[in-house]
Amino acid sequence: MRTADVDLPTASRLFHALSDETRLEIVRLLAGGERCVCELTDALDAAQSRLSFHLKTLKDAGIVSDRREGRWAYYRLNAGVLDEVEAVVAALKPSRFAVRQAAACCE
Repeated sequence: MRTADVDLPTASRLFHALSDETRLEIVRLLAGGERCVCELTDALDAAQSRLSFHLKTLKDAGIVSDRREGRWAYYRLNAGVLDEVEAVVAALKPSRFAVRQAAACCE
């Protein structure tokens, strides 16, 4: 992916969802595999309403998905979306071979 190919609205949505410490901790926990929402609540020592807000933000960004089993919700990472985040970061990273071009105002 080249810098010109970066879908800025998508990148912005993904980085917004990852811009919170609690949401990053959720992603870290889910990197170990699917978790029940009750496990996440315990691990984060978070109120259910606060956790629901963060999970919804991650779900809306496509970073996590959920499934229901009875009255329990289980969350997992969407690996493809994390690959997309990685590609965006790589595309934005300056190339060590890039030639710096002087701006017209500097001539």
